[in-house]
Amino acid sequence: MSYPILFSPGPVEIIIIVLVILLLFGGRKIPELMRGLGRGLKEFKSAQKDDADDSVDNEKAEKDKNELQQ
Repeated sequence: MSYPILFSPGPVEIIIIVLVILLLFGGRKIPELMRGLGRGLKEFKSAQKDDADDSVDNEKAEKDKNELQQ
């Protein structure tokens, strides 16, 4: 027995959503919102990369520490 997909927006629904967003925020505000979203994503990715780099550095430090103790 297959279950139907509960929500799958078609082209008409997407157009309605875009029109509602335009009505709520206006044409001038949307580029500012998208710019802020882009900056937030860029900051998130750089923080994620820095965290990954820190974990690699910590692993190297632990390895060096273990080698010195032996």
